[in-house]
Amino acid sequence: MEQLTVRGFGDDLAERIRRLAIREGKSLNQTVLKLLRKGAGLRKDSGDADRVGSSLDHLIGTWTTAEADEMDAALEEFEKIDESVWE
Repeated sequence: MEQLTVRGFGDDLAERIRRLAIREGKSLNQTVLKLLRKGAGLRKDSGDADRVGSSLDHLIGTWTTAEADEMDAALEEFEKIDESVWE
């Protein structure tokens, strides 16, 4: 198994990794490996693939302006507030 030394972590990045490790109940090493796998496109754990916020990332920037306008128009109805519900 390979071992690497990574230098140059800023305080903000190190703290963010520590918080993530604590939140997920994992070691710093496990957390860093997970982040590296994800960044390299080698995700070993598929549980994150269904997480809201990342599952559609591959679509970012792929719509034309016309397609985006069409979607906005289709969703416009959901922006309306039914005042009778709030009485």
